[in-house]
Amino acid sequence: MFERVFKLSQHNTNVKTEVMAGITTFMTMAYILAVNPSILGSTGMDSTAVLLATALASFVGTACMALMANLPFALSAGMGLNAYMAYTVVAGYGYSWQVALLAVFIEGLIFIVLSLTSVREAIFNAIPLTLKKGVSVGIGLFIAFIGLQNAGLSVDSSTLVTITSFTENFHTAGICALLALVGLFITAVLYIHRVKGAILFGILLTWIIGMVCQVAGLYVPDAEAGFYTLFPAFGMTDFSKLGLTFGQCFNVDFSAVGIVNFIVVIFSFLFVDIFDTLGTLIGVATKAKMLDRDGKLPGIKPALLSDAIATSAGAVLGTSTTTTFVESASGVAVGGRTGLTAIVTAVLFLLSTLFAPIFTAIPSFATAPALIMVGFLMVGTVTEIRFDDDNLTEAIPAYLAIIAMPLFYSISEGISMGIISYVLLNVAAGKARKVTPLMYVLAVLFILKYIFL
Repeated sequence: MFERVFKLSQHNTNVKTEVMAGITTFMTMAYILAVNPSILGSTGMDSTAVLLATALASFVGTACMALMANLPFALSAGMGLNAYMAYTVVAGYGYSWQVALLAVFIEGLIFIVLSLTSVREAIFNAIPLTLKKGVSVGIGLFIAFIGLQNAGLSVDSSTLVTITSFTENFHTAGICALLALVGLFITAVLYIHRVKGAILFGILLTWIIGMVCQVAGLYVPDAEAGFYTLFPAFGMTDFSKLGLTFGQCFNVDFSAVGIVNFIVVIFSFLFVDIFDTLGTLIGVATKAKMLDRDGKLPGIKPALLSDAIATSAGAVLGTSTTTTFVESASGVAVGGRTGLTAIVTAVLFLLSTLFAPIFTAIPSFATAPALIMVGFLMVGTVTEIRFDDDNLTEAIPAYLAIIAMPLFYSISEGISMGIISYVLLNVAAGKARKVTPLMYVLAVLFILKYIFL
């Protein structure tokens, strides 16, 4: 059955590899079940309801990706998009979370139309291959930076970021950072020895070592400081809480909402989401060598449609924009090539609704090494970019996209820098004819975004 539905042999893979890849992807994404309720909870939303909505939206979106596109990509509430909703739309603009969810729902509907009319596919195909490779490298650095932060290794300082002090607060932050380094070493050694599922085993072994440290008194839980017990709590989730967010995007008092400002919010979500998603698809597909000779991704239309459906479904359930996750690269890195990988991840998200306390117990220092290692694997694409004098109008935009993603903490900003510079540099170099009309349109739209949004 799996062979008939997912065409495993055609993609040079098997059930065991795909299942391992799906589990790995879920393990590296499971943190969203703890992080998203924390972020959206600041808007007044019930945390348990957000957790359930996040898990269910992830299941719907990832299952659609598997069955409609047969791609190993998983979806969940996008990091950055959830922060934008909570801290900009709700806290900054003063809108209610119900209004924010309605904006996300409408955004999803617009994306469905754009996906069906091939507009998003055309945008994907318009981006030059060299720039796509730059995007892949940039996402690798971005993932690694997120991993360093999740590990507690990269912290705020007067120089913006610096390495943490291992001795200060050793029994909480210090030991977690140290365990992340131990986990990174374990994962790297397993990968060097070509152990199947090295990234997954790295996560599990790091978590187990952490529990041993807690028993030994080296790690001391401090709930007030955000350091919880590493042992999972066994219990069921209160499903009745979902009613606190389900369908609330339609419970909006428009008399308190300015239509112009509301449209601005919708388009802000649109801009960020469309290019975050495209960037993720480019990066992960490049790593998996799924792009054809022209840099196109076969089956991208159903992939984008799955993403759009998940966004609207997630808004109805009660979570921020649901989008393709860069952590999908972790499953690809261990051999995931078909929708079976995504189905396994989707089922695990569905199961997480039953045993949420267990899944949310996976500590960030255990998943951080996986993200750092995946970053390493994706950065390797930089060797495919030509930096010689004859290719500078291609290479410089790729370089700007690479550095912008981690430094601006945004995939979409990296793509923005890449596209704008690509158009301007080629025009200045007398190569305007090689720039497609759609690239000119995208460059203008990005410039307008910086002016008005």
